[in-house]
Amino acid sequence: MLVLRLNKSGLPQAWITLEEAAKYYAQDRVLFELGYSKRVLRGGWNDQGLQSRLALSSIIGCEGKVTRPCGKVPLNNRFLFRRDNYLCMYCGQKFRMTELTRDHIMPRSKGGRDIWTNCASACTRCNCFKADRTPEEAGLTLIAVPFTPNIYERFYLMNRRIRIDQMAFLGSHFSKNRAWETAHNLDTVGI
Repeated sequence: MLVLRLNKSGLPQAWITLEEAAKYYAQDRVLFELGYSKRVLRGGWNDQGLQSRLALSSIIGCEGKVTRPCGKVPLNNRFLFRRDNYLCMYCGQKFRMTELTRDHIMPRSKGGRDIWTNCASACTRCNCFKADRTPEEAGLTLIAVPFTPNIYERFYLMNRRIRIDQMAFLGSHFSKNRAWETAHNLDTVGI
């Protein structure tokens, strides 16, 4: 389990290990906990025969400087296919990662850029059929509008094993006007 570390204003900062989270607790730097998932770490025994225990929440807000995480989400196939929920954005079928390709909606041969808003997941069949044409020229329709992930969507893309309470927190901040969001139900979360 990875713990989602937030800053004191509630913005995601990092996915951290249980050991790193325990360090924040031990240093008394955890300001608040969210979510209901707890992981208990057990330590040594005292002279009365009692074992120390530390209950770690799956989401912690920590003391420190309030900063927005810098850097954009890198556009790579792993994040792109995850953003698109492993669906071909033309035929709508679900595929394994190895069966998907990155399609440039406006082909690069026609000046299209390699950016989030110009890329979509496509199965090999649909991508080969589309070739170096626009979807309109090929008679295809995108099933969702491509977008650049926001900070919360970025943290969703970064972790493959998100707990349900972490997903509820992140998902509550996903962009509401995107058709993409409806494809991401809690049943797709790896636990």
